[in-house]
Formats: sequence, structure tokens, C-alpha cells
Amino acid sequence: MEASSPLESTAHRIVQRIQDAGYQAVYAGGCVRDMLRGVVPHDYDIATSARPEEIQSLFRRTHAVGAAFGVINVLENNEDFQVATFRCDGVYQDGRRPESVEFSNAEEDAKRRDFTINGLFFDPVQRELRDYVGGREDLAKKCIRAIGDPEARFAEDRLRMLRAVRFATTLDFEIEPATWAAIQKHSAAIHEVSAERIRDELLKTLHAPQRVRGFDLLDASGLLREILPEMERLKGCQQPPQFHPEGDVWVHTRLMLSLLPAEVSTPLLLSVLFHDIAKPDTYSLDPAEGRIRFSGHEKLGAEMTSEILTRLRLPGKDLEATVEAVLNHMAFKDVQKMRVSRLKRFLARPTMPDELQLHRVDCASSNGDLSNFVFLQNKLEEFSTQPLIPAPLVTGNDLILLGHRPGPEFKRILEEIQSLQLEGTLQTKEAALLWAKAHYPPPQPA
Repeated sequence: MEASSPLESTAHRIVQRIQDAGYQAVYAGGCVRDMLRGVVPHDYDIATSARPEEIQSLFRRTHAVGAAFGVINVLENNEDFQVATFRCDGVYQDGRRPESVEFSNAEEDAKRRDFTINGLFFDPVQRELRDYVGGREDLAKKCIRAIGDPEARFAEDRLRMLRAVRFATTLDFEIEPATWAAIQKHSAAIHEVSAERIRDELLKTLHAPQRVRGFDLLDASGLLREILPEMERLKGCQQPPQFHPEGDVWVHTRLMLSLLPAEVSTPLLLSVLFHDIAKPDTYSLDPAEGRIRFSGHEKLGAEMTSEILTRLRLPGKDLEATVEAVLNHMAFKDVQKMRVSRLKRFLARPTMPDELQLHRVDCASSNGDLSNFVFLQNKLEEFSTQPLIPAPLVTGNDLILLGHRPGPEFKRILEEIQSLQLEGTLQTKEAALLWAKAHYPPPQPA
């Protein structure tokens, strides 16, 4: 485990300075895990026997982010390094953080952590690994194991249940049986955790390239039905076999996840999850045709998606983009029938790149008909030589000069002129004004 980056070199100097002052200091947690795996860490946490005030006296630029818990941030080379005093935790009352802490030693500090692979310490000065919890063996076995009693660890912080699933997904490790059983037993307790923390762990899991495995683990653990109970009803919701030979809505959604590229935006990921969320509520069987229908599921689905993502405290921009994608996902079936003006407006929306990928995996996971996707790709290429929505030929001021007053007709005139401009029928301002005079003569003065 040699120094592998400028960030590690700075962390090494911080540890060296603390040790030179007579204290113990080591790298702790995830950075040690990643170094042992041959992965360059994105950050370095440091654990030490020095007290918070002693750390603050050693470094010029610090700020206390959790001094009561022994945590000080040290700013070196414009990077933040979290330096935490060895501690053991008191009683947890809220399923999140201890009521009190007691400063202790390295071994006690390791034993308070969540999983063995995150309980490793490394002294970069002495080049020495310190393992008090069997983390190195579990790392070699690709095993997620709670330190000590898993039920006790999860009672301390319920989010650890989601973290276990996330680590199993992102690292492609297995969760050992006792830890897994504790997650299944206590999955309903995840509601003790704030929506923001749940959301962040959920998204980290589903953003991983192995997202389908994470999805399956969330389902099998019981965590998914607690966090997203609306999705449970997708199981067994049958679809018309002529359009969905793959199976029910749950199978369809899971298959779509598997067809996404490794890196996706949050709105694309969530729109895959929720694009058909309202199908169980809109299910009907046409008695005459014997055909299953889901009339209006996109509209109701957009409303449900908004409610779910508001509950998860998703930032507004991502929420709005996801709802937009869910609302419009059925419009793609009509794109080859659209007027050029409507098609250009449809394609010009900022959410289109994600919506196009949503449509692709929606089709690829069902009937396999990608003709509309190919059509839109070709149209985007065809329209690429100029802006989809160019500057308008005529503005509201121009209509006022013609004698029109703002109102419903005013807006309609502008929209019709823009449509003809998008279709190439009107190409100059003069032509557009002549068209407006001919088709919408301004009212005569009284």
C-alpha cells in the first residue's frame, strides 16, 4: 500500500505531524479498505489518540464539525481531512447517533464501527495494518459482516442496514448470514432514519453498475417495501402479452434497470423505477377485446412519482425532471405522427436525452420495437444543423405595433407563427407579419 496520490501524501503528512507530537494516528475505515483492494481512495479519514483541542493546536486551519464526538476537520492543501479521536459510544436513543461518547483507544474505536471491512486501521508512517475485528479476512472473502452482534449494530444506527446492501452492491460482496438475518428481521425499523439519509443510500446503491443486484437485495431484505411500498404492487400486475411478453410490471421494471448503461443520471434512474408505478391503480380488462389496459397511467404515475420523491426529499430539479419523464413516456408512441413543429418542441425539452434513454430501455425490455427510438435519433441528426427552437420571427411587441392587444388570441398568433417557422413555411419577419395581417387582422379602432 504505497502512497498513490497527492491526496494520500497530504494525509500522510497530517498523520506524521500528529505522531511527531507524541500521539497515535492512523488511517481509518473506507480508505484502508480501498487501499487493500488496490483502489485509490477519494478521501482519507484519520483516527487518533489526540483530543480535539490537541488537534486544533497542531494545525493552523481547522473547524469543528463534531467536537462533541471528537471530530475535527483539518484543512491542508485546500482539502478537508476528518480527524477523529478514538472513542467508544454511549447509548443510542434515536437509531442514528449516540447520546454520549467516551474517548478510548484504537481497539475500542474499531469495535464501535459498522462492518469489519470498515474497521481496519493503517499506520502510513510505520506501514502497519491494524486489524482488531477480522476485517482483512472478510475483505479477502468478499464478505460484509457486522462487527460484533449485528442486531446491536443495527439498533445503534438503522441506516447501517441500507449501508450493508450498498456495500454488497458496490463491492460485489456477499452479506454473511447473521448480518443478513438481522437486516431482514429489523427492516421495518428503517423508518427511524431521516428521509434524506435513506434517499442518499438508496441512490448510491442504484447508481452502482451492479444496480440490479442491489435492487434484488433491497427487495429480498424487506427494505424496498418499507422505503418504496408503492413498488410492491408491481409484482403480479399482469400486462398485455402482445406488448409485454417479458411478464408483469415488476419483471419489466427490473429488466429495464439491467439495460441501463453503467453511469446514468438520477432522473433517468428514478423514471425507470416509477414510469409504470400507476399501472396497478389503472389496470382494466376490456371485456369486448379481452385486452388489458392502463388508461392514464402516465398522468397518475407522474402524480405518484411527485409524492414519492417529495417524501424522499429529492432536490427539486431532479424531482421535476423525473416527473416530466414519467408524464411523457407514453407520448413516444406517437412521434412519427407529429407535425414537425410539435416534434421539434418535443425534442427541444431539456429532459429529452434522459427521456429518450427511458424510451429505449422501455421498448428493449418489452416488445423490442425500437422504430420510434431510431426515428427520433435520425430526426435529431437531421435537425442538428440549426437550433431546434430558433429565435422567434415575431415578438409580442410586433403584434402590439400591428394593433393587437395581449390576450388569448395574442398568444395563439405567436404560437401559430412559431409553428410555421419551425416547419419552414415562414422564414422572415416580413413574411410572418404579412401572414399575421392576413389571418388575424387587428381590430379596427372604435
